Amino acid sequence: MSDSSSYTPPKVWTWDAESGGRFANINRPVAGATHDKQLPVGEHDLQLYSLATPNGVKVTVLLEELLALGKSEAEYDAYLINIGEGEQFGSGFVDINPNSKIPALLDRSTDPGTRVFESGAIMIYLAEKFGAFYPDDPSARAECLSWLMWQMGSAPFLGGGFGHFYAYAPEKYEYPINRYAMEVKRQLDVLDRNLANREFMCGDDYNISDMAIYSWYGALVLKNIYEASEFLDVASYTHVIRWATAIDQRPAVQRGQRVNRAWGDEDTRVVERHSAADFK
Repeated sequence: MSDSSSYTPPKVWTWDAESGGRFANINRPVAGATHDKQLPVGEHDLQLYSLATPNGVKVTVLLEELLALGKSEAEYDAYLINIGEGEQFGSGFVDINPNSKIPALLDRSTDPGTRVFESGAIMIYLAEKFGAFYPDDPSARAECLSWLMWQMGSAPFLGGGFGHFYAYAPEKYEYPINRYAMEVKRQLDVLDRNLANREFMCGDDYNISDMAIYSWYGALVLKNIYEASEFLDVASYTHVIRWATAIDQRPAVQRGQRVNRAWGDEDTRVVERHSAADFK
């Protein structure tokens, strides 16, 4: 469907109405807290405040993988932040993440505690802290970081671009859907070509770049996010599917996807996570 109307931008944009769509009630052009609310605190050094969206899953998958390696100091408490209800704008959360986006991490093993926000930054912080899933060799590390930054820069076109206009916008228009579908398919082609000759994103070793990219693009090709699998012909990206399937079968990945999940079947949810016993 083509948009037959035209829009002339005003000289100065002002926020005078909600834009509509699924997340209109939490979108606003200003930052900062909207209400006072302290965050709960558990017994572990690592306190995670998150939701099981792709960006949240990146971090919980990494934490579960670290624990599977025997890194006992990676034990963590994970508390749900319900973004649909605006909990990311509570004063306690904003203190940890002034950008009001999940996930946010507080490491209480330092004095004062260390706050880390932005999912990619959290992954690097944890990988460095525990010395795992992060190459020691400078060239290999550069490859890992390049793919991690690729994911951080590319996913907004998938989620905020394609996902918004195809699945969440109040009306569907041909131009934005086509524009972002083209970019998502280009991204899938980038991944497919890279994985044609590599088991994982950087070669033979699984690392944080795989976890980060899987959380978005694995969900796209395996779990039909945005109900767009047929529209995007994801089945044609065979190397991506092979790679994503291998990661999806890892027990730590399966556990990580359940943490802070507040929807779906009961046996797929671990709304709060405080120990391995929460998965039983």
